Amino acid sequence: MKLIGENIHIISKKTKTAIENRDSAYVLDMAKKQAEAGIDWIDLNIGPARKAWAGTMQWLTSTIMNEMNVNLSFDTTNALEMEAGLKAHPNPENCLLNSASGDPERLESVTKLAAEYNTNLIALTLSNETGIPKDPDGRIEIASIILERTMELGIDNSKIFLDPLVLPVNVDQSQVMAALDSIRVFKESFDPPVMTTIGLSNISNGSPKEIRPLINRVFCVMAMGCGLDSAIVDAFDSELLRVIKVIKNQTPEKDSDNSLISLHALMREFGELEDLSYNKDNPEETEIFKTAEILFNKNIYAHNYAEY
Repeated sequence: MKLIGENIHIISKKTKTAIENRDSAYVLDMAKKQAEAGIDWIDLNIGPARKAWAGTMQWLTSTIMNEMNVNLSFDTTNALEMEAGLKAHPNPENCLLNSASGDPERLESVTKLAAEYNTNLIALTLSNETGIPKDPDGRIEIASIILERTMELGIDNSKIFLDPLVLPVNVDQSQVMAALDSIRVFKESFDPPVMTTIGLSNISNGSPKEIRPLINRVFCVMAMGCGLDSAIVDAFDSELLRVIKVIKNQTPEKDSDNSLISLHALMREFGELEDLSYNKDNPEETEIFKTAEILFNKNIYAHNYAEY
């Protein structure tokens, strides 16, 4: 599975200030740490990048590429800034555009850039008209509109990463399985097949910080079982990266990994949560099972669900 590092983003006040001040040392340190963690693309999230932020993506890209050889994900709603990043990168065909959507204006501007630079493209299955559909059928309708346009522009399906959009489990538990089922549908619906991705940390947004990593890990394993090809992740969550490797290699490194491998197999085989075996005397395995219960919508989410 390919990983997109989320750690350079203006949601972080520290990062936003560093970018505003053109703090090259800070940006390079963040980029180097993500590369060392094995991240495939470093995401540069600069939001809308209006007014005083003009030129930010070009500066970020040049700052990083002058010192490193890495693939970048250009994450902005500003198409001009997105193209500036592509122009500043020596190999734009290896980079990501984050992101297109079913909104006609956004779809047109970003897919044209992807076609011109032969770039990988994240496509969100939402539109201004529908928002995020509640079921896989609604999401696949938007995905089909996006794929129709990318096909017209000659963009290969292998460069398209469909994102079903994950909602926080504490907002709407039913949407967890809807997102997972959408990943399955995406993988089955197009020939040649498309790629899939998610913003992993979305699943635990609003949950207490002490349980967010657990929720992220368990959901990631479930999504991988549904055919997930990539994810936007916290590159500094070493346990998450370890678990992803365990699932990819199917080789446990500690006892609780067996439960995660079993959960991955269960999702791949369309099994039921009741079929998941785990050691009830192992606290880590019990937490995994309780988290899976929440994500399967078999138990009501509460911030302290793992304590009972």
